[in-house]
Parts: sequence; C-alpha cells; structure tokens
Amino acid sequence: MTVIVAGAGIGGLTFALSLHQMGIPVRVFEQSERLQPLGVGINVLPHAVRELDELGLRDAVVGLGIETAELAYYTKRGQRIWSEKRGLAAGYRWPQVSVHRGRLQMMLLDAARQRLGDAAIVTGRKVAAFRETGDGVTVDLVDRHGAAAGTASGDLLIACDGIHSTIRRHFFPDEGPPIWNGAILWRGVTVAEPFLSGQSMIMAGHEFQKFVCYPIGHEDPGPDGAPRQLINWIAEKKFAPDHDWPREDWNRPGDPAEFLPDFEDWRFDWLDVPELIRAASAIYEFPMVDRDPLPHWGRGRVTLLGDAAHPMYPIGSNGASQAILDARVLTARLVESGLAPEALRAYESERNPATAKIVAANRANGPEQVMQLVETRAPDGFDDIDAVITAEEREEHARSYKQIAGFDVEGLNARPPIVRVGGAAS
Repeated sequence: MTVIVAGAGIGGLTFALSLHQMGIPVRVFEQSERLQPLGVGINVLPHAVRELDELGLRDAVVGLGIETAELAYYTKRGQRIWSEKRGLAAGYRWPQVSVHRGRLQMMLLDAARQRLGDAAIVTGRKVAAFRETGDGVTVDLVDRHGAAAGTASGDLLIACDGIHSTIRRHFFPDEGPPIWNGAILWRGVTVAEPFLSGQSMIMAGHEFQKFVCYPIGHEDPGPDGAPRQLINWIAEKKFAPDHDWPREDWNRPGDPAEFLPDFEDWRFDWLDVPELIRAASAIYEFPMVDRDPLPHWGRGRVTLLGDAAHPMYPIGSNGASQAILDARVLTARLVESGLAPEALRAYESERNPATAKIVAANRANGPEQVMQLVETRAPDGFDDIDAVITAEEREEHARSYKQIAGFDVEGLNARPPIVRVGGAAS
C-alpha cells in the first residue's frame, strides 16, 4: 500500500508529509539530482499556513520569512489607493508569511526526510510514463539524461510535476504550451532598508505596468547599523499577445535595460523603485502564463496536484497556497475512501471547480483590478481617492477575492480541520 508522487516541489512534499501524518506509505520521485533553494519570494496565505501548522511546521515556516501585516495598493505615482491588514493583524488565527520559495521547499524537504526517511525521497529520477495494472500503477523512471532508470509500483500515482507536467500531457496530449497573456515579469531580490511598516506588501501601478515588493527575510544591519531586509520584487510590463518575445525561455537572466527605463521616475517618498532594481543581486525574467481549467485531472488511479492541475497567474498570491490545500484535501479523501480511484475523483470534484474559479479571477486581474480602475478614472492622479473609487468598492474587490480563494477570515477561522488526525477527515 504505497502512493507514488511525481515531483518534490511544495505541493508534492506537503502531500508526502500529510500522507505520513496519517500513516499512509509514500515514495516521492524528483527529477533534479540535487534540490537547491532556487527561486524568489512567495506568499503563503493564512489558509495554507494553517495546513502547515497542522503538520507541526508553523514555527519553521514563520522562522524562514516575514509575517505580512499589511497589503497596500498604490498608483504609479505612489498615491495610496487601498490598504488592509493581513494575517494575525487582520484577525486570522494563522499568519500570512512572505518567504523565499527555495527556503520553504528546503524546509519541507528536510522535514520529509526526517519523518519519512531518506529512502522515501528519490532524486535524479523522473516519472516518464505509467501504466495501470489492475489494482495499482507502475511508473517508468528515467535519469536526468533521459536514460531508463527502472520502475516503481504503487496503489496510486499523484502528479506534482508542475506546469509542464508529463502526466498531464498523457491525458491531454493536444493541449499545447502554456497560455501567455502578454505580460513579462522581471523578478529579483535586493538587500535594503525596510519600507513602510517593515511587514508591508505593496503593489503599485496598473494592469499594464506594475511593481510589487515585500520583505522575505531579515539581514544583518548595514555599516551604519541601520536594519536591513531581503526584499523580493517584481516589475511587470504587459505587451500585445502577438509581441515577439521568447515565451518558452523560462527563468532566463533579466536585462534591466529592457524594463528599468519604464520605472525610472517611480521614486516615492516611501520607496525608491529604480534603486531597488539596480541593487538586486540577480534578476530573472519569465512570461506570465497559465493553462485553461481541465474537465478532469486524471483517470483511474492517477490524478494531478498543484501547478500540474491548475497553473495560475501569480495574482493574489495563491499558487503555492492552493497546492498546499490540494495536498491536504487529497489526503483527507484518501483517509475516507482508501487508496482507491473513488478517493481521487472525490478530491477532483472538490478542488477542480474551486481552483478553476481562482484561475478565472486571476485572469480578470483578481483583487489588483482596483489599481486599473483608478488608472482609468484618474490617470493624472487624485486629491481624494474617495472621489475616484468609493471605500465600499475597494473593500468589495478585496472581500470577494478572499471568498473565491477560500481565505475569508471568518470562514477560515470557523471551519474544522481538513485533515483530522485521530479522527474522520472533513
């Protein structure tokens, strides 16, 4: 009785830890020879931190990053449109944590190896194909060169192998590449002095040009003794969908000359955007892509999880959080129904429509649409934000998205655990 997991990302590792918590054997196959703390910053929202808390990892994830206490939207001139409290400051029982993606993945990997044993996490092996065998699944493994590297068998196969999932392509061979919306993201991290509260996440600009930043860790003080933080930032420009750009050149080094001039005058009294960009230790570039929601996530004893199932635009800070929720809901359904196809279909019937709504909301600019509304109504700035957009309208954008994404404060605080250790799952 074993579950095979393809991919040791945030979703795959959270799922493995959740299965172990409930006494279900699991083996994880990861194509990378050696996992490293790669990537930039992400936000882990309160509903996902709750799940990590219930895995005994709350202190670990909080210790990796910064507890976000405020989210604020600004215009391209640095005028505040809307701000709201986040995490514990907003009344949640769990914090929102801004953290380096690679550090979070390494923490989950270390926890998985400690709890499951090293043999349960196999690196340098990719699940290249699979076949059902009546009461189980056998996978064909290859090494990083594509050479055959044996097989493995289990009761179920869960694909956590990302937006370019091999297993998703098995079910939907004609789907084609991810869908580009015309936006290019340049992402970097910079050591700098704290801005605003030191626990603030900000978004400035509008749909066609935007800057996002937030702290993801504390650094040693500067030579003058001033506090410093590791600041994650994203500069975004949107082009026509037919713009000639290397869409599939993923995570290539970014050239500041291609975007910095557009942000050169974004110097606010609370943040110097061009200086933050110039001081980055490294810059990476990639297109903003997603995929259309699927009619199903698998057949028989196979299903998808995380970006393999529902890749979404990085709007609303939901990608990693939704993968964590997938992992917990699937675990709960397996506890209820056993390692059987009906458990996978029950999971899909719950998570597929829920995540499809988020994909659609993110395509409509999610809660960030409030910035575009202000840009359209007051492109030259304003003296009174309430004359441009009412407080009720601003609040509604924030409230409705939280409900769609499943982290409205009252609902999250009140609902029972997804996975009930020692009892029935909800």
